[in-house]
Amino acid sequence: MPYQASATRYDSMSYRRTGRSGLRLPAISLGLWYNFGGIDPLENGRAMLRRAFDLGITHFDLANNYGPPPGSAEENFGRIFSQDFRPYRDELIISSKAGYYMWPGPYGEWGSRKYLVASIDQSLRRMGLDYVDIFYSHRPDPHTPLEETMAALDFIVRSGRALYVGISTYSPEQTRQAAAILRQLGTPCLIHQPRYNMFDRWIEDGLLAALAEEGIGCISFSPLDQGILTDKYLHAVPADSRAAKLDNQFHWGDKVTPERVAQVHRLNDIAQARGQSLAQMAIAWVLRHPGMSSALIGASKVGQIEEAVAALANLAFSEVELAQIDDIL
Repeated sequence: MPYQASATRYDSMSYRRTGRSGLRLPAISLGLWYNFGGIDPLENGRAMLRRAFDLGITHFDLANNYGPPPGSAEENFGRIFSQDFRPYRDELIISSKAGYYMWPGPYGEWGSRKYLVASIDQSLRRMGLDYVDIFYSHRPDPHTPLEETMAALDFIVRSGRALYVGISTYSPEQTRQAAAILRQLGTPCLIHQPRYNMFDRWIEDGLLAALAEEGIGCISFSPLDQGILTDKYLHAVPADSRAAKLDNQFHWGDKVTPERVAQVHRLNDIAQARGQSLAQMAIAWVLRHPGMSSALIGASKVGQIEEAVAALANLAFSEVELAQIDDIL
């Protein structure tokens, strides 16, 4: 049956200004890092994307290497986009990135002009798009001059391959340098995508201040610490959880330790007192920053997206609650 988007899709979602730009992003965005690859059921991915858009989530975030296998998330998104979302292209913000390993040889990762331009061309072919709305340098390259990487982003915009550019996981100083170069080139840095959640607060040590001063938006990935900040691990490690699948070791070094689980239990008590699930409180906590443009969630089922969007009903924290959370963390 052909997909027809809900007529009420914009009724309850809030949209936030991205830095000093004219672009507003939904408070909740959907990332396709996991559960949309070639090993995953396509129909489940389709159901999640449809439901997300029906709830007002207009931003879908990808990268060249998302899968597994690498590239397959973009391929699957392209199939779903062609069948379901092409009539709504002008209502969507679609982003992709390049920086991590993608193909063999010296031109298949990092931040050279060669790699970034080749990568965006491959991504556009996989997704069947004429352009992406945002294209990121996925990580800083210690071996390539920052001027080359930023010039490549500028070229990607000027050539019509992307409307905006961003950076991900750059330090505060690297962010300031990148912003200055892009400003001089005439293609402002729209947004920074860092990892940020209750257990990983590195952006509070200088990055948020740099983004505010530079007029750059911020979209946090892993706001739920890849599932730790949910009720998933309150009792045991589920056999189908990411922690179990990855031998209890996450990509970013997080572990489901007894100490971490004890913290999660205490945080869950605060969430329940707020009338929220732990996941909803964790999302609200990330969005408490005025400069946070969006929280980028992952999902494996439709219900998780619905739960995340419901977090927007209560984003306010009292000083007592924030102090209690800080004490636990």
